[in-house]
Amino acid sequence: MKTNLISGFRNLIFILISGMGGFILSLTGLSIGWMIGTLITAGVLSFLNLKPVTQLFDGKGLAGYWLKAGQLLLGIQIGQEISLSVLGVLDHGWLSISIMILISILLSLGSGWLLFHFSKTDLITSLYGTTPGGLSSMLGIATDVGANMAVVSIIQTMRVILVECAIPIIVSVWNSGNAAGHSANAAQTVTKLNPATATGFVLIIGIALLGAVIGKKIHLPASWLIGSMLSVGLVQALSGLIIGGNLPVWWPHNLIIVAQVMLGACVGARLNRKMFTGIVRTISIGLIGTLGLMAAMFFCALIVSWLTGIDPVTSILAFAPGGIDVMAITAVVLHADATFVVAVQVIRVLAICILLPPLFSLMNRRREKVSTS
Repeated sequence: MKTNLISGFRNLIFILISGMGGFILSLTGLSIGWMIGTLITAGVLSFLNLKPVTQLFDGKGLAGYWLKAGQLLLGIQIGQEISLSVLGVLDHGWLSISIMILISILLSLGSGWLLFHFSKTDLITSLYGTTPGGLSSMLGIATDVGANMAVVSIIQTMRVILVECAIPIIVSVWNSGNAAGHSANAAQTVTKLNPATATGFVLIIGIALLGAVIGKKIHLPASWLIGSMLSVGLVQALSGLIIGGNLPVWWPHNLIIVAQVMLGACVGARLNRKMFTGIVRTISIGLIGTLGLMAAMFFCALIVSWLTGIDPVTSILAFAPGGIDVMAITAVVLHADATFVVAVQVIRVLAICILLPPLFSLMNRRREKVSTS
């Protein structure tokens, strides 16, 4: 027991040190800056293999409960964004929206296959690296399946930065100062602490833990992330039916920062020199795939706008492959329909997190079976 406490305390020191890098990068305004900065700092410390640092964690990385805690917090955060309003957005052009989400998934699969085919990266790493399911979510899942975290981290980070830098500029120029006529705000989490929201806080954590345990029992990939996300989302959807709104929950914004720091430190601590072998070719192919995905989704968004009458700016932000919060903020600034943007982004992330991990595992097992026969 004493040994575990000492090990946990040392891990915490490493997380706090790595988190300083996250804090510095967050000052740039990059939405995922806390995670990327923490990951880079932790990765550099792990890569240098300095004796004072290696004493803070063993050769396999941080203790497993740190990753589980980060995944749990992230799952709760995503789950709370699920509501009847998110599902109800499909009433407006549900067929074209569903088709475009499917196309984005198929394009990411194609990009992953090209990365695998033209580089030395293994299949499971290639698929998780190119899937636009959210940087935190993809890293949280890929960590559990033995993917090369250096490759996944670099390609996912590259995608997030490209999308979050390019898309807001493009739509701002496209908008040319003309308001889209909508000013709906994305759903906000209750942050005011009172007996009702405090009860909701305890309840939502208990529900998330239950979902994670059940997910583990049924062998759900990244059960602490996906299990908690599904259980919390189900409760919030049922709450909308029963009481006409989301369950009141005190959920400070700082908790998602804590989740980012935990995940970033856990992933960074597992990086080593072998993971970076042949990385230059992998990055080049990944960059081409990312640019191709961005361009394809841009034109798909215009098609949806033409078919449904949705404002082009709203449609572009809704189907952009990544950065839910940045796309939502941009929508608010440009007077686009932020609710629609968040809804489509959340639905895509949910579809990717629920459907693709089992598919990736099946594809990898079949390929390994073929290669050994």
